[in-house]
This record gives sequence, C-alpha cells and structure tokens, in this order.
Amino acid sequence: MSDEIYDLLVVGAGPTGIAIGAEAKKAGLNALLVDRGALCNAILGFPTGMLFFTTRDKLEIADVPFGIPEEKPSRRQALAYYQGVVRRYGLSLALHEEVLRVERTAEGEFRVETRRLDAQGRPLGGNEGGPHWRRARAVAFATGYFFNPRRLGVPGDDLPWVHYRYMEPYPHYGEHVVVVGGGNSACEAALDLWRNNVRVTLVHRRAAIKPTVKYWLKPDFENRVEEGSIAALYGAEVEELKGEARGTVVVRLASGERRELRADAVYALLGYLPDAELLRRSGVRVDEETLVPDHDGETCESNVGGLYVAGTLQAGRDTGRIFIENSRAHAPLIVGHLLRRGGTLAV
Repeated sequence: MSDEIYDLLVVGAGPTGIAIGAEAKKAGLNALLVDRGALCNAILGFPTGMLFFTTRDKLEIADVPFGIPEEKPSRRQALAYYQGVVRRYGLSLALHEEVLRVERTAEGEFRVETRRLDAQGRPLGGNEGGPHWRRARAVAFATGYFFNPRRLGVPGDDLPWVHYRYMEPYPHYGEHVVVVGGGNSACEAALDLWRNNVRVTLVHRRAAIKPTVKYWLKPDFENRVEEGSIAALYGAEVEELKGEARGTVVVRLASGERRELRADAVYALLGYLPDAELLRRSGVRVDEETLVPDHDGETCESNVGGLYVAGTLQAGRDTGRIFIENSRAHAPLIVGHLLRRGGTLAV
C-alpha cells in the first residue's frame, strides 16, 4: 500500500468528478481522481457529431468559462473544455485504473483497492495490474452510468455485429441496420443512419416512441416513419440474434407473429444502469428497486461517514433526472462538508 494519503479520492473523472477535484484543490485539499477509463470517458463514447442539448453556460464547472461562440457545444468542444479545467487546476489523475472496493478502517480513513486496465478495459497482468491499495481520508463516488449499458438479454446479444453505443453512420453505407429502442438515442441514431444512406428498421417494445423524445426530434422521426423512409416495428420484442459476421434479428410482434429481419448491424440503445454493486461492496446502502443510494441531499454523504455519492449515481435507475447542469452543485456541497468536519487537510 502506498504511504501517500489523500484528503479526498474521487472515483470517476468525468465532469462531476473533475468539478469535485477542482473544488477540493481550491480549498487546499490533496485530491486524486481515479477512473477505469480515459478522462471524460462517457463523453468520448458519445456520437462523434453530437451536439449537447444543454447550453454551454450550464456545462461550466469550477468557475471556468466555456469560451466558445456556439450556444450548444459539440462533443469535441466539451472534451477540450473539461481537459482545460483539469490543466487549470493541475488535478492529479489515475486513469485506466478500476476501483474494486472501498473499506473504512478502524482509524477512520479509507483503503481503496484498485487494479490497472489496458486501453480495452482488460486487467493488466502481473504486479503491474494489481491489486493496489490507495489511502484517503474521504472518498467521493462520481462514476455515472455510461460504462454499463442495458443489454438485450437474449441469445446472440454478444455477437460482434451487436453494439450498445452508437458513434457514427459511415461504416454502414448501403447496409441494413436494426436499431432497438424508443428514446432519444435510438431516434437520433436511426435518423443519422438514414440520412447517410443506410436502410434502417427501428424495433421498440412500446406502441410508440417515448413521449420524452426531444420536441424537435420527435416529429422528424415520426415523419420519416410515416413516409416509409424508416421502418418501425412497435410493440415488438427482440427474441434472438443469429449469424456470426452479420445475420438475422428475430422479433416477436404484439400479435404473436415472429418475424426475421436482415441485419448487417444492430444498435441496442436501451439506456444505462449505475454500478450499484461497487457501492454495496463499499458499504453504501442501495435501494433494491430504484438503485438510489442512501445519501444526504444537503451534503451528498452516504450512510458511510466520509463516503460521498455525487452526480447521476444519486438518481439510481432514473438516469434522466440528473445531468451535468444539476450535478455540478454537488462539488461545493461535498467539499464544504469536508471542511466543516475538519481534520481533513493533508499534513
């Protein structure tokens, strides 16, 4: 175990984690951000041409202006901005390092078990991989949920042509692609694919796309379905996926009829779930149904004293309730509580 002890170890190096680290640095605390992926790994996984729905001012953190002329930043601009915040505050990072569990010792500090991963997220072998132990006086979880997509849960859902994140349409020119889902991501992907000469079928288990689809996106998608440009199967469930290089999607319609769809690729865009197991392994109580962790809304502290829960983790399954714009306020709550507790400054 390293002899170094941090005032605050932040699990997660996305916008919320960066905001917490910057707030800690402003307060004179010794902080480290640990992330199983790259910096802002969730944003890296967004579609390459994506624009944020949120305006630039609501994405700002740590009193650093988002200095671009556009009202809504692109994925690329957001990545550059959050990298800039890290540089501005000189934040310490341990990237591609997965936290396995957090233990509170009898002395009141935390032991954090980690292992190092390669660029594909696989554990490194030998001593380099770990396990390793880090020490901290307090820990904040800000892991989000983007690394844990909901899977189809049917035979063939791990075939190489089945994807759970959509990046761009260009590899699929002239191909048949099935999009599974009925939310913003599914509708946006279907439209982007169709506009780039891809034959698209959307499969959704409900009778229509979700009412929460963005107000400008919904009529665009529905009009493309009505005119026959995009095929849509509503009230349909995927039962099986067959074929190694490319294949067939077997769906069951509401009538009970089974239908086979040709597919060069499938994008199952069904949303995400937070990693409740890591919280539980660290002693945090998590509601079995909602996956909401036990925490104080005024301080973000969990039922484990000195262990905080921030960002979208606080929303549990309801991942659409908390975004960057309303989780950036968690940083001053956490650091303020640490300072009021006292005895947290490194010596």
